[in-house]
Amino acid sequence: MNDNPYIKWREMSDKSLLEIIGNFIQTNRLNQNKSQDQIATAAGISRSTLSLLERGEKVRIDSFIQVLRALDLLYIMDVFKVQDQISPIEYAKLKKNKRKHAAPKKIKNNDNEDLGW
Repeated sequence: MNDNPYIKWREMSDKSLLEIIGNFIQTNRLNQNKSQDQIATAAGISRSTLSLLERGEKVRIDSFIQVLRALDLLYIMDVFKVQDQISPIEYAKLKKNKRKHAAPKKIKNNDNEDLGW
């Protein structure tokens, strides 16, 4: 595959993307010194399904997630998290309403105060 760090993801075929995913899984499995049987058992899938995944073949996404879990690689799912973002207009409104000066404490004037007479 291409070792260029600036891979043009959009220009790649689905097959090429699946091969990159398969290579990622296989490399991490081997780096952890685990066999396909060990990971397949831990993931609750067949060894042949794991083999298909590592070769860049189509597998179900839940099988992929189970393999990520078995390899302790779920951190890569962080890229799918949706972050709440504030729009520039809302940010400008918040900045406009931000306090700029301290105000003296207001003293209540209670005309009906009992003076003790």
